[in-house]
Amino acid sequence: MTKRVGVLLSGCGVYDGSEIHEAVLTLLAIDRAGARAICLAPDMVQMHVIDHLTGKESGERRNVLVESARIARGEVLDAATVKASELDALILPGGFGAAKNLSDFAVKGSDAHIQSDVGRLLQEMAAAGKPIGAICISPVVVARALSSRQPEVTIGNDAATAEAIVRMGAMHRSCSVETIHVDRRNRLVSTPAYMLGPGIKDVAVGIEKLVNQVLAMCA
Repeated sequence: MTKRVGVLLSGCGVYDGSEIHEAVLTLLAIDRAGARAICLAPDMVQMHVIDHLTGKESGERRNVLVESARIARGEVLDAATVKASELDALILPGGFGAAKNLSDFAVKGSDAHIQSDVGRLLQEMAAAGKPIGAICISPVVVARALSSRQPEVTIGNDAATAEAIVRMGAMHRSCSVETIHVDRRNRLVSTPAYMLGPGIKDVAVGIEKLVNQVLAMCA
């Protein structure tokens, strides 16, 4: 049976949503592996909108689900309607949307709260023993949501972010861009991607390894 992999998006664009390269590379690797990607995102207003040309706030209001539909070519589900029983695995691409929309880590650091639908789905997946993949900055979302399980994750080697992860009750493991860290006890896989870079060909290696490892861990 074809594996169903949820891809949890956080908008469209590295500075206020999903990192587009990471999201597309994830979708490509899932398709190449013969699995089915199911895109989903929370139906909520973004924290803010960044003009990606100037790097400044635009003053616009945009919806995370609507923006995520740009990456998903319109085929995206409201995260509130998705249950762990409908998925075999879940992967979170990075981008600042993970720290601004899926959580408020960008503002509160280790005291971050997780968006309710995101937290519920991550907890359901963990309780069901289904694998979760986290890319770039998104391991902070997993670390916070599953802190009671003391998850092991990597965001590369950024000392400040790694320290915040530890304060949330998780463990951080340093990795290079082309590698993954596997927490077999919690069935979590993470890779640094653009937390390290430097380019799309480099992050592609780690993302493909992550997707293949997540699929290999599907029951």
